[in-house]
Amino acid sequence: MAAKNKERNPMEVITALAKRRGFVMPTSEIYGGIGSSYDYGPLGIEMKRKIADLWWKEMVRKHENIVGIDSSIIYHPRTWEASGHVDGFVDSMVDCKKCKSRFKAEDLVEHVKKAKGLNELPLTPDGENLDPDNPGYAQLPCPKCGNRDTLTEPRNFNLMFKTHVGPLEEAADKVFLRPETAQGIYVDYPQVQTVSRLRPPFGIAQIGKAFRNEITPGNFIFRTREFEQMEMQYFVKPGDEDEAMEYWKEERLGFWRDVIGIQGDNLRLREHGPTELAHYAKAAWDIEYKFHFGFSEIEGVHNRTDYDLKRHAEFSGREKDLQYFDDQTRERYLPYIVETSAGLNRGMLATLLDAYCEDEVDGQTRVVLKLDPKVAPTTAAIFPLTKKDGLPEIARKIYDDLKLDFNVFYDQQGNIGRRYRRQDEAGTPFCFTVDHQTLEDNTVTIRDRDTLDQPERPKIDALPGILAEKLRN
Repeated sequence: MAAKNKERNPMEVITALAKRRGFVMPTSEIYGGIGSSYDYGPLGIEMKRKIADLWWKEMVRKHENIVGIDSSIIYHPRTWEASGHVDGFVDSMVDCKKCKSRFKAEDLVEHVKKAKGLNELPLTPDGENLDPDNPGYAQLPCPKCGNRDTLTEPRNFNLMFKTHVGPLEEAADKVFLRPETAQGIYVDYPQVQTVSRLRPPFGIAQIGKAFRNEITPGNFIFRTREFEQMEMQYFVKPGDEDEAMEYWKEERLGFWRDVIGIQGDNLRLREHGPTELAHYAKAAWDIEYKFHFGFSEIEGVHNRTDYDLKRHAEFSGREKDLQYFDDQTRERYLPYIVETSAGLNRGMLATLLDAYCEDEVDGQTRVVLKLDPKVAPTTAAIFPLTKKDGLPEIARKIYDDLKLDFNVFYDQQGNIGRRYRRQDEAGTPFCFTVDHQTLEDNTVTIRDRDTLDQPERPKIDALPGILAEKLRN
């Protein structure tokens, strides 16, 4: 975002733009909305689909040893016992009895440390250091209202959404909405490997929704209770996982930088320290984007060892079925898994923030989303310069000829400058204008969103090839 916008909260700016232009809108707004839930409008769904399609192309189409699946949102309940989600997928929650605010316990302690500029926890009134595992939350001030002695002690809260299968709400029918898409890949992997005739190393990819009953969702679509993941689980022979990790962390960083078009300076790879590693992980790296609140994850690359398959083998009693048998070496083993897990919603948010800028054109501020043409919701807008002299008919035919192969937009309302500005704000990279010269030589102008140049007047029949070339770059 341009320097002049630093005094404004970038998230508030992009949230307002997203709603105004139809990228992302609060859900159920006519009823007052529901916290941290959003609908994706006409531009938003196009952009989200394009990011997802590019991910699928990079992961599945590009690699002959990776295939895709689409697993159910509701799994057998034992799946979540095996994965550890039933017992371990919890957050500690603290409430303020005064202002009724709710916080994650770990966020509360970090807030106090940050506010005081401390590396350690603050002291209690009697001069003792607070225990990080039991910090005496009643002694801490509420981050929102500032009162002391108003915070409850933490209580555990499972993040999975519960529901029931069948007509009666009985305990035996209790199931969960999946909090991640990975487990569906693990339990399907033997069948997928068999029908696809894959040998390690091979991958299984999936794009789908997951659900987490977050205590403190927020920052627009950065953290929501319903979100989409783009995951690939890569199955390798034990001992080959380190090489696979090196390959995939560089591949995934390159995807956001080179394919999606996020500026390299706003991305980084960060390795998890020993205290950050999940219980199943041997190593983990995050691809982080520089949000206004600091670098934060948009994708993770993890060495999950054989933890997941071992657990599912134990809980299902199907250990032999989950092992891979190498008919050449006569070995049988549980593969290790290298996971790449990206948040589609977070990735879209980072892309929007990264593309937003303001500049001066003819003494006026222009808002523009400098999205890569591959992810821009609309690739090109087609305008007749005026509503007369047959120009709309020609422009409409161009639109009709392009619309099945490209996402294009037709507009004849308002003066041409305003139409250009509307498309700049929507991130449309190219505008084709039909004018009176078109009547003479069958050419149109091409306006470039970023440079504002109109360097060429191609023939109308050349436009499909021009757009195809622009999308390949």
